[in-house]
Amino acid sequence: MQKLLAGAGLGSRREIEGWIAAGRITVNGQVAKLGDRAGPSDCVLVDGKAIVAAPRTRPRVLLYHKPVGELVTRKDPEGRATVFASLPAGRWIAVGRLDLNSSGLLLLTDSGELANRLMHPRYGLEREYVARVRGELNPDERKRLLEGILLDGIPARFERIESHRESEGSNRWYRVVLQEGRNREVRRLFEALGHPVSRLSRVRYGPIELPPDLAAGAWRELPAKAVNGLFRQGDTDKL
Repeated sequence: MQKLLAGAGLGSRREIEGWIAAGRITVNGQVAKLGDRAGPSDCVLVDGKAIVAAPRTRPRVLLYHKPVGELVTRKDPEGRATVFASLPAGRWIAVGRLDLNSSGLLLLTDSGELANRLMHPRYGLEREYVARVRGELNPDERKRLLEGILLDGIPARFERIESHRESEGSNRWYRVVLQEGRNREVRRLFEALGHPVSRLSRVRYGPIELPPDLAAGAWRELPAKAVNGLFRQGDTDKL
């Protein structure tokens, strides 16, 4: 069920699992349960409305240069700016998130199946960031960040840490890589060692880098050949 509806661009698998658990989906007149199956010929309703469950054959992917001050959400109760206001018409699914005060590369797709592939930990897609932090990491701190620190009882770590740019007073710039997308993970790792992050930007997601000529607040569509490459598990070549 989740795979079928995600492939139709209705949402990510995680979102659809929540809809099923909440009883919002019916199949042939019966309330759907987690684990149920459905095909294109079944009558599937979401909140009482019929949906077209045929998978799309040509997923689209957008590269968006998120500026600081925009939220990665469709609607904000406080009326703050969201990334979706800048995108072309369509039902776009954000691949991971960036918090309000972070900037950089955000991928969006109309394929729930592709979104799941790009976010699921088993595919191990790297996320690369540049961060400006207070103070300089000593060798022991670098070692701890690479070996792992407990965040909410779960180990988290960077795959790589490199110095980046010249220092700015008491601040230092670092380029870091991780393979997870947990909430505010980069900030929390540095903060766990007493180094608050004052600026954070994602510069790469998997094989896709933030184009240097893509201005903040602008988007660009990924060519079809590059989108097809994203479906290949373990593809780590730059696109």
